[in-house]
Amino acid sequence: MSEIPASASVVVVGAGPTGLTAAVMLADADIDVVVLDGLAEGANTSRAVALHARTLEVLRELGIADELHDRGLEVPRFTLRDGGHRLGTISFAGLDTHYPYVLSLGQQITESVLLTRLRKAGGDVHRPYRVTAVRGDDTGVTVEYTDAAGGSGSIRADYVIGADGMHSVVRDQAGIGFTGDTYPESFVLADVRMDWPDSRDQLTLQLSREGITVIAPLPDETPDRFRVVATVDRAPEHPTLADIQAILDARRPGARIRELLWSSRFRVHHRVAETYRAGRILLAGDAAHVHSPAGGQGMNTGIQDAALLGTLLALVLGGESPDLLDTYESRRRPIALGVVALTDRMTTMATLRSRPARTVRNAAIRLLTHIPAVRHRIAYQLSELSNH
Repeated sequence: MSEIPASASVVVVGAGPTGLTAAVMLADADIDVVVLDGLAEGANTSRAVALHARTLEVLRELGIADELHDRGLEVPRFTLRDGGHRLGTISFAGLDTHYPYVLSLGQQITESVLLTRLRKAGGDVHRPYRVTAVRGDDTGVTVEYTDAAGGSGSIRADYVIGADGMHSVVRDQAGIGFTGDTYPESFVLADVRMDWPDSRDQLTLQLSREGITVIAPLPDETPDRFRVVATVDRAPEHPTLADIQAILDARRPGARIRELLWSSRFRVHHRVAETYRAGRILLAGDAAHVHSPAGGQGMNTGIQDAALLGTLLALVLGGESPDLLDTYESRRRPIALGVVALTDRMTTMATLRSRPARTVRNAAIRLLTHIPAVRHRIAYQLSELSNH
């Protein structure tokens, strides 16, 4: 990677989907943008796997939606189940969009396509550079960093975008609070090859007293690859095939795992930054909001943050009033609060423990999902088409 310059118009910290999207928007506008990331290489696992309709519309403007589509898997339905019983199905087919489905695609592919697009626009990512300090003043922001060899340096920018995740150094350095809480359960994440009793044209939200389980089909040469996300009281550090099989045996009998491709554990928070802007420092993606993976909203919300923020910064750097940046928070923070509330409700609903509460919940889901207007409203909300 080339040496980091002494100055740039914008420094983006973090080269996940959010940071890359912001960088593409800026590079396309001929803004001098430098992207710093602490990892030696991009993601090589599939972490987030759902691209929703609104996000695909945004990425279509960048000219990469077709490539993502060709490498992904269309999933047109979202199904809620309790054990082996189907409670309701939400179809995306009736949505007014070019993308009436969820596109299942590993995050590493999304990042790879975005990185190629950034390079086409004349940009790139500097790795591995760990940001250690961010200091803003009336005329710009100084970003200090260290490299893999222990060397240090700094870069001066007009603006900085913190897209460096939940444990954002940029947010902490800017003194921005991160309000919310942590779910008591652990989450297990795994990609597996398995015999799954349902069709591959649906995302499945399994409800059970043991916890929430999300099953997503993944694109592959063979139709047996799936993502499993599940809450457990105490997740092992390295979940094994037997651990994942035991979860499915309890929550969805009939599923049989044949191969564990990779696994991890994590804790989930529901938090939103108290402000998205501190002078010339701005936040996007997980640095600004984190929430339950129910509904697959996280990466999508971050990409949409970045698309708007990159557009606004390009306008300001092109001569528009800096006050225009205030519209970023006024438009995007309420959306994040709504996403946190939605995913928290979904998580709470899915993990009810008492039998009477689960019985009432299941009856309500069956009743409501038989109403076409309700099904359409849920599909519209999950697809994030309301987030214009």
